[in-house]
Amino acid sequence: MPLRINIPPATRIFLVSLLALSFLYNVARWRQLDTSPGSVQSTPIIPYLTLVPSFFYYYPWTLLTATFVEQNIFTVILNGATIFYGGKYLERAWGSREFSKFIVAVTVVPNAVIIPIYLIWSGVGGSPSRALTQICGGVAIQASFLVAFKQLVPEHTVAIFKGLVKMRVKHFPALFLLLNTLSGILIGTDTAAFLAWLGLLTSWTYLRFYKQQPDLTGTSTNGLGIKGDASETFAFACLFPDVMQPPIAFVADQIYALFVAVRILRPFSEDDIASGNQQVLARGEAGLPTLLSNQRGGGSRGAGKREEAERRRALALKALDQRLQAASVGRPQAGPSTLGESSAQPPSAPAGQSMLGETSYNPDNT
Repeated sequence: MPLRINIPPATRIFLVSLLALSFLYNVARWRQLDTSPGSVQSTPIIPYLTLVPSFFYYYPWTLLTATFVEQNIFTVILNGATIFYGGKYLERAWGSREFSKFIVAVTVVPNAVIIPIYLIWSGVGGSPSRALTQICGGVAIQASFLVAFKQLVPEHTVAIFKGLVKMRVKHFPALFLLLNTLSGILIGTDTAAFLAWLGLLTSWTYLRFYKQQPDLTGTSTNGLGIKGDASETFAFACLFPDVMQPPIAFVADQIYALFVAVRILRPFSEDDIASGNQQVLARGEAGLPTLLSNQRGGGSRGAGKREEAERRRALALKALDQRLQAASVGRPQAGPSTLGESSAQPPSAPAGQSMLGETSYNPDNT
């Protein structure tokens, strides 16, 4: 019986694009290499496949194609594995249409933003070669997938080296940024560092404010699901370690307030936040499959999923309890006859804190 690999349609398209465009790029680069004696070898520029800031106006489609161009076999394998495993999981969780929209967003937006960065760098720094930098690779997709996993399965534990190293999914985005930032500073991979940051910011913004997601709680009345994710556990500061969260939350809240003031973003209501927290609880109860397998087998896997669901429920309930406590502190004491009615009212919290600053909870101090 022939081997059959079940790959969802959108993931299959992106995988084929990666392999085809990377192959075409390396063929074109090989044909342009100067092999004459005494010639100085330099990496040829392929502006019709990779994103070159100085030539972008002639080849605008490279905003999309550049992300699926890799320069060597190792990065092809890395990005291919990212799209294969991550794409299968996210496409089955979201559907092909929403997954495709997500990929287009985290591909086009970072590439569009990085163009003026390199053009300004070239002009201010007096280095014309910066404007001829070939920007390509799937770093932005890798960063965006880590943010998506942080939203869907934050308490999932990934074990490598036969269990010697264990890490929660929620810690991956910060670690990815750290490694790429240090690499950009120390060994000059500045393109990967920029794409890592831009991919993370783009994916979080899209998932937080724009992406349509199914209503797992049954509270939606328009039949279109829920737009964005207002849960307090998906605040921007929650992407980083606990010790870094207070200053990041402060800065993020100021930026959010500015965007709301100029009407770039719509502020989340108390109902939005409560619904987002309920979505977190519902995802924990849904028993989502593991990241690398869609099987729902019993044994240790089932126990691991139950443990993960319990951690996620505890995280959402803790955030809700903090909101209730904050609301009770700001209210006058109610009499016995009105206590039940008072406690049933929606809790209130400062707008900035409820949006981006509620980040103090750590389910197990890890």
